[in-house]
Amino acid sequence: MPDRTYEFVQLDVFTQTPLTGNALAVFTDARGLNDDEMRALAREMNLSETTFVFPRDPAIEAKEGKKVRIFTVAEELPFAGHPTLGTALHLYASESASNSKEVTLDLKAGKIPVRFTAKSENAGRKRVDGQVFGEMRQRDPES
Repeated sequence: MPDRTYEFVQLDVFTQTPLTGNALAVFTDARGLNDDEMRALAREMNLSETTFVFPRDPAIEAKEGKKVRIFTVAEELPFAGHPTLGTALHLYASESASNSKEVTLDLKAGKIPVRFTAKSENAGRKRVDGQVFGEMRQRDPES
């Protein structure tokens, strides 16, 4: 991989207690990474899943959702629960300009909307602190 820098955050999903729950790494701007590089970064993170966000024009994101890809240490997944919820929560918490209570992810499996509800009046958008509840509607199973 060429000498480039990519920022990431690590979250604990399904918990209000630090260092518990399901760990997730989120690369916040993966533009310029290819499939092999994303697999290598996921292996380096050594978590069950790592997500890669591909920012695009706000008009496209409003219509299509936030483009996100999910990788394990071995392969790309079209969908997985905790990476979807964790990535959506990170995007929700970091978008101060939007008043929307929903973030839609554009995954390989399709568009997945995640709706957020504050669990207390102290819940803030600027922090991912366990005071916001995220709920998603998965696509119907196909056989």
